[in-house]
Amino acid sequence: MSLTVRDIMDADPVVVFETTPVEQVIDLMRENDLSGLPVINDGGRCVGIITENDLVMAGEEEDLHLPHFIQIFGGIVFLESMPHFEERLKRATAASAKDMMTAQPKTIGPGETVHECGRVMAREKHNRLPVVEHGQLVGMVTRVDVLDGMTRD
Repeated sequence: MSLTVRDIMDADPVVVFETTPVEQVIDLMRENDLSGLPVINDGGRCVGIITENDLVMAGEEEDLHLPHFIQIFGGIVFLESMPHFEERLKRATAASAKDMMTAQPKTIGPGETVHECGRVMAREKHNRLPVVEHGQLVGMVTRVDVLDGMTRD
């Protein structure tokens, strides 16, 4: 019988709430040697995920500049996407997990097979997935967990 996500997941993951300060998120990641944490609401529902990528502005994101614009007929026309700039600004000035997290993350159910979990991770290019059952966070699964499970399966 194939192993399931429930067999390989961390059933007691470190979590943060939407209101958790960013400094505390970073401390938890450092203390627990984690590269990502699920974000839950007061009811235990997984509402987001924060990864190292969310905490570091890299590439074009590292330089927070105003979008290029032109003035025409007394008005301003932005030549770049304002929502993209607003998202970068929100992350650069984030105070809480809600400001930093990727909302509505890809999740997986505990009854899925290890092989299906691996396919989802590969397709979505994720290193970890929150495990959700009936809307509630019940665990976390990483690529290492999946690889270990595949070798045992």
